[in-house]
Amino acid sequence: MQGVLYDFTGLIQSIDAVFRASMSDLWATVLEYAIIGIIYLVIYALIGLFLVYAERKVCAFIQVRLGPNRVGPKGFFQTIADFIKLLLKENIKIKNADGVLFNLAPFIVIVASFLTFGTVPFAKGLQGIDLNIGVFFIMAVSSMGVVGILLGGWSSNSKYSLIGAMRSGAQIVSYELSVGLSLVTMVILTGTMQLSQIIELQSDGWFIFKGHIPALISLIIMMIASTAEINRGPFDLAEAESELTAGYHTEYSGIKFAFFYLSEYMNMFVVSALVATVFFGGWMPLHIGSWQAFNHIMDFIPPIIWFILKSFALMYVIMLFKWTFPRLRIDQLLKLEWQYLLPISLFNVLLMAFVVYMKWYF
Repeated sequence: MQGVLYDFTGLIQSIDAVFRASMSDLWATVLEYAIIGIIYLVIYALIGLFLVYAERKVCAFIQVRLGPNRVGPKGFFQTIADFIKLLLKENIKIKNADGVLFNLAPFIVIVASFLTFGTVPFAKGLQGIDLNIGVFFIMAVSSMGVVGILLGGWSSNSKYSLIGAMRSGAQIVSYELSVGLSLVTMVILTGTMQLSQIIELQSDGWFIFKGHIPALISLIIMMIASTAEINRGPFDLAEAESELTAGYHTEYSGIKFAFFYLSEYMNMFVVSALVATVFFGGWMPLHIGSWQAFNHIMDFIPPIIWFILKSFALMYVIMLFKWTFPRLRIDQLLKLEWQYLLPISLFNVLLMAFVVYMKWYF
């Protein structure tokens, strides 16, 4: 029922047919790519600005204060004002910095973030690109971001930036293992790496319920490890203000600093969207067994609403991590990964393989 009510595939195909009827296939393809790129850039910027505002409000709620409340109603336009300020600020040239790499680093970070964002399935037919190796693509492209971080820290010619970049490199490379193994565990259950197929397989129930204990373990590890991988608190050792002023982007200003700042929030969205897709059915509604009336009502809620609610609920959990727990030391951070999360992840892969072999899943 959900697919019949809110399937955007026909609309996309009809738009493609109109373009190809009025121009050559080459120009139709170029025009479609340009339109999709512009739409995604706008959505990317709007989501990033909203998440900055949302986190300020979540932080204020936890700390029993108001948060932004001056620019616009309830301070809603505060982040837009901050963005305009960053656009107008001077890009300061750092003495003895490697100019080429210093300028290139924020673009690598933002491009890696944007490429992963393009694979997010918002609803049936509403996806930038649906690769048959979607999970593998996200893992591969997201790991490029650490290159920009390392280049930015090293090229700044600053001890604070270099230490922050080294911490970030060690942290991201370490926690990528647990993130990857958590996804591998779910790929074993699904038998596919294509995000649209993973969602379709959850039409009769989300994998967090169908996958039994291994799926629950994967979810917990995925949330912890991905929070560390995107340098969010309490794992934000790479930009510990009390020790490194701002870490790897200490020497950046203006729009280049905005790129680092925006990519952090968009990485949080991409991680939450991926978890929502793999574990909670993506845009699939909540169905409960043979409750036909309840399931029918759930089908009328637009899939994009389901997807947004799940993603933002997961982002709220990640924000709670930051504003609830104290920051770990770097040795505690690496110990958590190598002595606890990684061995558990390896065991969980074997456990899921055994569960699938024995067909103990729903």
